[in-house]
Amino acid sequence: MAQSSAKALTGTAAPKPIYQDPTVWQTIRADIKRHWPIYLMALPVIAYYIIFHYGPMYGLQIAFKDFSPAKGIWGSAWVGLQHFESFFNGIYFWRLLKNTVLINVYELIFGFPAAIILALLLNEIRNAIFKRVVQTISYLPHFISIVVVAGMMVDFLSRNGLINQILASFGVAEPIDFLKEAGWFRFLFVSSGIWQGIGWGSIIYLAAIANIDPTLYEAARMDGANRWKQTLHITIPGIMPTIVILFILNMGNMLSVGSEKVLLLYNPLTYESADVISTYVYRKGVLEASYSFTAAVGLFNSAVSFILIVAANSLSKRFSENKLW
Repeated sequence: MAQSSAKALTGTAAPKPIYQDPTVWQTIRADIKRHWPIYLMALPVIAYYIIFHYGPMYGLQIAFKDFSPAKGIWGSAWVGLQHFESFFNGIYFWRLLKNTVLINVYELIFGFPAAIILALLLNEIRNAIFKRVVQTISYLPHFISIVVVAGMMVDFLSRNGLINQILASFGVAEPIDFLKEAGWFRFLFVSSGIWQGIGWGSIIYLAAIANIDPTLYEAARMDGANRWKQTLHITIPGIMPTIVILFILNMGNMLSVGSEKVLLLYNPLTYESADVISTYVYRKGVLEASYSFTAAVGLFNSAVSFILIVAANSLSKRFSENKLW
């Protein structure tokens, strides 16, 4: 009666009662039923993250326990922040932190812009065949295994290797043992990483450049802008959102240096500049079975990385319109 009266007076139907609206779970079920092939394709990815990323979070509590495999996680004694204090007060803490940060800073200064510069240079090539050849050659190192790359570096940089033979032809009498001198490690690690990843990293920037409106270049040419000014005022601003997002993601890896390559290249003679947090965790956790200690170090690493990525995103939102979230 009330609904009929309201419709008669206003000429419109009365509002639908709230209790008749579908719930969130009903909406989700309806969407899954309608788009089940898409959800089916996404299922392996969701399962991967649940099993290998969210599931292991349960084991983080061993960072606060004296973990014993025989007693299990719940049976091990609680020690609080003891492992964190041991790491922070350890004799290797500052060396590990310095080496990890310096390698990441060098990669950020030299490696991050390298892919952008290559993409800008490739964009200026007008010969399609030559451009494809250069792109293919630059992409190939990405598909070479790190083990193979490390083996190549060991052979080329040994006392009798190719690099020393080239130096000898230029009059350098005394061969240099590059991989046994601590001063060379960071340069070799970062430069080899740039060589291996510059081509692959340029793909996303080339895709961003391809999405820039061509009429902007036409208008710039009509105004008398040369190629350099077009790049400076159109191309770079056009890919700036992509640059900012990737920079924020890289900031989250400031304390994460891949242990595989370091383990293959370093030795006790280069620990001074090569030993990083990830290799220290490997030695303590795998070789010495200090599971609780290494879990504490890993948790510290993840916490700092999270803080850095949030700070970088906040600064980007404050000073520009580009942000990750």
